Amino acid sequence: MTKEQERARARRRHERQLKAIAQREADGARRNRVLAIIATVVAVLGGLALLGTVFGSQEPDTSPSAAATTIAGCQPPPEILGTGAELDLPDAATAKGKTYVATIATNCGDIEFTLDGEVAPQAVASFVQLAERDYWRNAPCHRLTTSPTLKVLQCGDPTGTGQGNPGYGYGVENAPADGSYPRGTVAMARTQDPEEGNGGQFFIVYDDSSLPDPNGYTVFGTVTAGLDIVDKIVAAGVGPGGSSPDDGFPAAPISILSVAVTEKKA
Repeated sequence: MTKEQERARARRRHERQLKAIAQREADGARRNRVLAIIATVVAVLGGLALLGTVFGSQEPDTSPSAAATTIAGCQPPPEILGTGAELDLPDAATAKGKTYVATIATNCGDIEFTLDGEVAPQAVASFVQLAERDYWRNAPCHRLTTSPTLKVLQCGDPTGTGQGNPGYGYGVENAPADGSYPRGTVAMARTQDPEEGNGGQFFIVYDDSSLPDPNGYTVFGTVTAGLDIVDKIVAAGVGPGGSSPDDGFPAAPISILSVAVTEKKA
C-alpha cells in the first residue's frame, strides 16, 4: 500500500469517526429535547392537578367517601350506580286528587311517605314515575343541613353529586306562603329556576325549618313512619369536607335502595 493510499484510508477513518461523533451528538440533542418536553408536560399536568385540588377544595366534598360512620341499625351503603335518566315529564293529571303511600327502603331501614296529589299533582306524578322506573336505586342521600333555621336531609340524586336529574324539570307547587316547613315535611329540592327547577331530588325536614325563598319549595308529602331513622343520621352529624360544619354529606351514610309506591284508596 502506498503512502497515498494510507493517507486516504486514514482520512476516511477520520471522517467516519467525525460522523459517529456528530450522530451521537444529534441523538443526544434529540434525547435532551424529548426529556425537556416530557418534563414540561409533567410540570404542566402537575400544575393542572394542583389547580384542580386548590379550586376543588372550594367546593363541598359531597362524596360518600367523606362519610366515616355506619351507625347501629344501618348496613354499609351500596355502591353508587351513578345512572341518570332521560325521561319525559309525566302528566300531572295522572296524580291529581290521588293519595299515595311511598315506602323508601334504605340501608338503615324503611321510611314511609304519604304523597298528596291534590295539592302537588305534578310533583307526585313525577315521584310515582321515578319510583316505577327504579330511578333511585342505590342513590345516596347526599346532603345533611343542620343550621339553626334549616334542618333537612336531601336525597334523590342517583349520582350522589347533587347534580343529577331525570332529564326534565317543572315548576313550584304548593309552596308555604310563610316559608315554614314543619318537621316531617317532604318537599322538592330545586335549582334557582322556579319554573323548571324541580326534578328528582327531594328533602326530608327533620325539625321545624324556615326557608324564606319568595318562590318557595314544593311540599308534596309527609313522613308517616321512619323519621326516627333520619334522626339517627342527624345525630351522627355532617361529615368532613362539607361547605360548612353544618352542611355537607352525612357522616353516617344513608342510601335509597328502592322505592315502592301504591295508591291509597278512600
